[in-house]
Amino acid sequence: MSFYNVVKLYNEFKYHEYFQQLNPDEILKIIKKDKKSEQDFLTLLSPQAEHFLEEMAVEARKKSLQHFGKAILLYTPMYLANYCVNKCAYCSFNLENKITRKKLTIDEIDFEAQVIAATGLKHIVVLTGESQKHTPISYIVDAVKILKKYFDSISIEIYPLTQSQYSEVIKAGVDGLTIYQEVYDFKIYEQVHLSGPKKNYLFRLNAAERACREKIRSVNIGVLLGLNDWRIESFMTGLHAKYLQDEYPDVDIAVSLPRIRPHVGVFEDVKQVSDRNLVQIMLALRLFKPNIGINISTREKEELRDNLIPLGVTKMSAGVSTEVGGHTTENYDTGQFEISDKRSVDQIRKAILSKGYHPVFKDWMQI
Repeated sequence: MSFYNVVKLYNEFKYHEYFQQLNPDEILKIIKKDKKSEQDFLTLLSPQAEHFLEEMAVEARKKSLQHFGKAILLYTPMYLANYCVNKCAYCSFNLENKITRKKLTIDEIDFEAQVIAATGLKHIVVLTGESQKHTPISYIVDAVKILKKYFDSISIEIYPLTQSQYSEVIKAGVDGLTIYQEVYDFKIYEQVHLSGPKKNYLFRLNAAERACREKIRSVNIGVLLGLNDWRIESFMTGLHAKYLQDEYPDVDIAVSLPRIRPHVGVFEDVKQVSDRNLVQIMLALRLFKPNIGINISTREKEELRDNLIPLGVTKMSAGVSTEVGGHTTENYDTGQFEISDKRSVDQIRKAILSKGYHPVFKDWMQI
């Protein structure tokens, strides 16, 4: 089975008709239910449920404390290269965009790792553009071997791999995968992915499951909020998380909630996703799947990130640069998108402590 079978079930679903028939009493009952169904989850994403965010927040906080305590895992992304063969309408790395293309050497990777490790971080996410020509698996493996000297956990956010390729990078030391479908709606997916291997919707959709089959430790999924109706895309993201949890219970599943940020190039067909909408998504996810991780990145303003901590956040990035080699050099035209929260690792640590939560630099050790 593939998650695509679930996607097809909801292809013709009348979301707006469903929302119109909801009533407030039903929503309040769902918020109090211990276990939420798929239909309950959709109800919590409805326009009517927006009037009950305070009630949802109370329950979401209880669930978060029950499953995660007050621990917030810290990590940072490390961009190895920005060469890309795709033409994605919403991304600075688009093949046609005039940016400085760069790829770190092994020595540069080692130096960048030393600088990041000096901040105390033990978890890192390795990113590249999508170009197997410029950043083949052999390059990723060599990079991981260097990074293993400095970090306890290495995740990858690169192009989707075959199952045998996931096996190869996992053997090299990769324990986590971040991969965003970007948008589950197939028609919109086709419209925003103009050319390149990323146009292969199914290959990307099934990438997380291929990694799970190879017993990767953690998988982080999500969509790019703003490409389509956020209620529908958040619903499909939650169902995808549920599917992976049900099929692969030994894998830690997490969800990220990135909103479109300014980038090189022009993409004007952005669907509005307000701060209030983002809160509703996070609360609904926490109530639907209490034991999934929720990641809020530096795409969001520092005030918003701080205020979201008690509502269900379990992972936060810190000391972030989206530039290739951005932790050791000052590049200003290679970033994937503009970040909003530019605080250092220590500043993020202090912000978490001020909320009564505990910043975690290392949450596991491979034996």
